[in-house]
Amino acid sequence: MALSGKDLLTRLPPVRGRLQAGAPLGPMTWFRVGGPAEVLFRPADEEDLAAFLAGCPADVPVTVIGVASNLLVRDGGVPGVTIRLGGPFAEVAVEGTSVTAGAGALDLTVALTAQQHGLGGLEFLSGIPGTIGGAVRMNAGAYGGEVVDVITDARGIDRQGRTHIYDRDALHLTYRHCGVPDDVIFTRATFQGRPEDGSVVKARIDAIQQARADSQPVRARTGGSTFANPEGHKAWQLIDAAGCRGLAIGGAQVSEKHCNFLLNLGDATAADIESLGETVRRRVRETSGVELRWEIRRIGLPLPGEVAP
Repeated sequence: MALSGKDLLTRLPPVRGRLQAGAPLGPMTWFRVGGPAEVLFRPADEEDLAAFLAGCPADVPVTVIGVASNLLVRDGGVPGVTIRLGGPFAEVAVEGTSVTAGAGALDLTVALTAQQHGLGGLEFLSGIPGTIGGAVRMNAGAYGGEVVDVITDARGIDRQGRTHIYDRDALHLTYRHCGVPDDVIFTRATFQGRPEDGSVVKARIDAIQQARADSQPVRARTGGSTFANPEGHKAWQLIDAAGCRGLAIGGAQVSEKHCNFLLNLGDATAADIESLGETVRRRVRETSGVELRWEIRRIGLPLPGEVAP
């Protein structure tokens, strides 16, 4: 049975933003698969988000998404309220050598804004397809940099609607992990840049963009890097050695170009993609003894009769 959300709407507090029952989520994701949100909430601003969380019944699940570049929504949809941050959450401001970005700001936009103000050190963000909220939550990194290297603090709102400021140490950032409780929704973060000639920084951003295009299936329906690199290994090498390059299940395929990417060839379901990922994990475990950990976030329920791995 599809998640309609109409009954849930009657239990939710009033908002200044937008509440939508049964909102399709698949078209929002880079994989272009998945079921609906029972209710989708687009808050007007931080105050609207905090008031909503404070008034939302404790038994209602709350999930937050960005541009869904590293997200797989299961075919049965997402129960409860799915929150998507846009509008004022996508703003970026520069003061001196500090760059403050809303959680909904694209990582690439933050890197380019810093460059336009003559600041270097943040260009690695241009190689991460996502938003700042997700980047902080997973300590995203690429091309020699990680969020932990440049972040000074982050602001977040917990499930009770309380606002918190976390300095770098309080975030407890490690490889692809943040130690802040999962129920905290990051709303903004501040990063430290360094004065540098903008043209030099732009050249590095251009080089990163070209390297991505050369090595990754950036124009395909994909969710980005699928598995985190295990300590001492590269995930793609383990996947390749396990004979999984080009492996397909239904409409999903392991990329021939970069085998740590899963592709929707056009008619894949979320179940196809997740099953393919689990098959890759099993083959890698059998051939190398290494357990791959999903880097892609998987949310929601399978369709009736299906079992999520």
